[in-house]
Amino acid sequence: MLLTKKSEYALLSLISIAKSDEPKNVDVLSRDLNISKSFLAKIMQNLAKNNIVKSYKGVNGGFSLNKPYDEITILEITTAAEERIPSVFECSPSVHSCPSDLGSCCTIWPLLNNLQAKINLFLEDLTLKDIAE
Repeated sequence: MLLTKKSEYALLSLISIAKSDEPKNVDVLSRDLNISKSFLAKIMQNLAKNNIVKSYKGVNGGFSLNKPYDEITILEITTAAEERIPSVFECSPSVHSCPSDLGSCCTIWPLLNNLQAKINLFLEDLTLKDIAE
């Protein structure tokens, strides 16, 4: 499940916003990126709720980045868009909270957990600037 359309659209929208000198509204982003307006509006709402973008109301309203794009990590963006930390596996981060109650005897859990930690670190080190240029 690592990255869904929510993450993809959040990243594309934020790149577009980062390259703009003025706030961009959902109508413009939706049209420019060929994304459903209602779906994009929900994603942008999550990004605003997580302080990744600022939301401006009114005729000249829209969204702008809340901080420089080299300070916004891909993990922040994807977590806000997905409303949870994106995971590669449907595996719990803790042996004790395994949904199948088999965590204590799972032989591959340490490998999966280690891989997920490495992916999280990679996404945390990668910024919007890294993918926008």
